[in-house]
Amino acid sequence: MGSDAVSGTAAGDTAAWYARAAVELAETSALQVDWARGIAADADVCALIDELPREHRQPSLIFSAMHLLDVPAAPWGEVRDAVVAAWPRIAGVARTRRTQTNEAGRCAPLLAALERIAGPVALIELGASAGLCLGVDRYAYRFDDGPRLGEGEPELHCSTSGSGAAPARLPEIVWRAGVDLAPLDVRDPDDVAWLEALLPPDRPDRLARLRAASATLAADPPMIVAGDALEELPALAAAAPAGAALVVASLGTLVYFDPAARAAVPGLCRELGARIITLEPVAALPTVRDRLAGTTAPDPTGFVLALDEQPLAYSSAHGDRLSWISPVRQPGSAVAPA
Repeated sequence: MGSDAVSGTAAGDTAAWYARAAVELAETSALQVDWARGIAADADVCALIDELPREHRQPSLIFSAMHLLDVPAAPWGEVRDAVVAAWPRIAGVARTRRTQTNEAGRCAPLLAALERIAGPVALIELGASAGLCLGVDRYAYRFDDGPRLGEGEPELHCSTSGSGAAPARLPEIVWRAGVDLAPLDVRDPDDVAWLEALLPPDRPDRLARLRAASATLAADPPMIVAGDALEELPALAAAAPAGAALVVASLGTLVYFDPAARAAVPGLCRELGARIITLEPVAALPTVRDRLAGTTAPDPTGFVLALDEQPLAYSSAHGDRLSWISPVRQPGSAVAPA
């Protein structure tokens, strides 16, 4: 999931939206950067996209519809005519689907936050899609050049910088559930096909990771309820077993909420007695953003991992890099390790 959900709804026409996406996708997909630039410069294609409701014009959604319908993984100049010819089908997919990327790589930062919570854990994920990140304890991890942690597949790799310590254990998750407006099922071939289409076609590494995580989770998929996260969260929290630490996770989901709903989530979690782990763009949560003042990290990014709105680390969008956050050291003062 990406920041086009925020910038696209805020201001600007379709051409400007896709021009921004070309910048935002730079570390994600060279092919989609080329597509975004091509569309931004193509008034006729922008006019076709403008026929869709605004929430269905998102670059990531249009690209995923193209991928699902087998538009070749080739530069825009080579596929432009094919896109125009297939537009009625592409628009049909875009009208009925939504962006709900399920990136198992985000389990690495999730694991880093979960290690700070004494178990056992009851885990709820907002915007769970097919629930791949709810399987955080079922995969294996390798942080930097450290030992393999866990025995499952896929093995998720994460590089770190700064003074924090990489996780040393997997969490004990005794209950897990998710909520999503349109849940996907890893046992359903059509749903898995959409999950794969949501990935850039020039990222075979992410496709392999998705397929491995889907296979692992299919043996025992988590419960995912359909509905609005704020409306469903109290009932899910009530269903969690007594004696387990209740943890709510949002991994690139709150950025898609309207600002009022987004701001309400941390308070609702506190009312429910839940800890909250967020991996969101820096601007998505004002409290987290404000608490970054007076801190430092070797490799700051546009995303931040936080526990109970307290920043822990900057992260890459898909969790393969963490940069630990620590207070700025004042001359002559001692700083406790992060």
